[in-house]
Amino acid sequence: MPFQSSGVSPSASSPAAAPDEIAAYLAAYGEPDIVEVLLPDTSGVLRGKWVPGGSMAKIWKDGVAIPLSIFGLDVWGREVEATGIHLETGDRDGLCWPVPGTLKPVPWSPRPAAQVLITMHEPDGSVRGAPWHLDPRQQLVKVVERCAARGLFPCVAFELEFYLLKASAPGRPPEPVFPATGQARQNMYSMSDLDAFAPVLHDMRAAAAAQGLPADTIISEAAPGQFEINLYHRTDALAAADDAILLRRLIDAVARRHDLRATFMAKPLRDFAGNGMHVHVSLVDGEGGNVFGRPDGEGDRVLGQAAAGLLANMADSTLLFVPSFNGYRRLVPGSYAPVSVTWGYDNRSVAVRVPNSGPAARRLEHRIAGAEAHPHLVLAAILAGMLEGIEGALEPPAPLIGNAYETDAPQLSPSMAEAVARFSASPFVARTFGPGYQQVYGVMKAQELAEFSNTILALEYDTYL
Repeated sequence: MPFQSSGVSPSASSPAAAPDEIAAYLAAYGEPDIVEVLLPDTSGVLRGKWVPGGSMAKIWKDGVAIPLSIFGLDVWGREVEATGIHLETGDRDGLCWPVPGTLKPVPWSPRPAAQVLITMHEPDGSVRGAPWHLDPRQQLVKVVERCAARGLFPCVAFELEFYLLKASAPGRPPEPVFPATGQARQNMYSMSDLDAFAPVLHDMRAAAAAQGLPADTIISEAAPGQFEINLYHRTDALAAADDAILLRRLIDAVARRHDLRATFMAKPLRDFAGNGMHVHVSLVDGEGGNVFGRPDGEGDRVLGQAAAGLLANMADSTLLFVPSFNGYRRLVPGSYAPVSVTWGYDNRSVAVRVPNSGPAARRLEHRIAGAEAHPHLVLAAILAGMLEGIEGALEPPAPLIGNAYETDAPQLSPSMAEAVARFSASPFVARTFGPGYQQVYGVMKAQELAEFSNTILALEYDTYL
């Protein structure tokens, strides 16, 4: 994918273009019955409201009131009291404002509908309020602004893996099926698998085009019914993460229209590959040049520093890349998911890969995150790690050649328990996200871990009852 592009300033939410954006929408699609306002929570789950289409302008004029504590809900949607942001605070409302450029039609809706992403602010007496630090998008804004202050503008592309499965009964494993043969089997990069799922995949491409999502390549992955959709690169890092959030919603919704279930679960099937979220990042200067592609060794030096920063802070950040109990089942040797703190050139067994490319497209591919991770938090941790490496002029270890599963390099956290402990004690996390965010996210994940640890598995009943 070509990464040559011009530098842009980071975009936050701003109402300035709202009248033009609304007018353009109404001219193209007419007035919708409803507007879905979408707020990704701490787990990346979309929460929000339906607003009558006739009240669309009020969203931009007055904002949308939603409790600040929505960022203290666990992955099941329940209050995590240990965060201290629920009834202890009176459960106050925040004020959410639309993200520019995200007012789009909802092509899978049975009635005319629009959708728009929103981001949270804390009422403080000003017109818009201060950005709410527990909103993951606002965390990414801070890191992107740090990059811009150094004259660096991230150019980012996400790749999302997912399964299309038959619906299964609650608590039962999903059923993978290949429609053409009825057999569940590995068939890497298979064109016949693409053909068999063509109706749903074509509808996903059409829906992405209708919403302006820059969907690029679709490939059949290693497992039955597993696919990857790549998003084209963006020189606006915030927009790139927004795209990933919205693409997941689109894939899920279109799959349901075809009586299929899409899942981004990191490891839904025991005997087949897991779902990853690969993130490609280059850094562009103010003149539009790729910093990693500079001549005379300068680009390689900066790229190495960025890689060193990622490696130095990788273990502390693993909980953001692998936020679920299930996600650690994906990180196993031989799985094409990384298990070690390593980097290398054109090597898919390492955690940070430098793909083959010309200087204009030189970039790092971060391969740790599961597909269920929060794109804004993943990207914030990646960019912050790269910055620390560049600012500190860190020297990376030698790039790994060969099989990273056979190296004696430091290992990634093998369990959610270790990842929670590393995250909660990390100075890097405190510097990047703030001690308040570190505390809230840490206790939320600790409670989630406790829920799984205290649950008796079906296998235990089958074995011991």
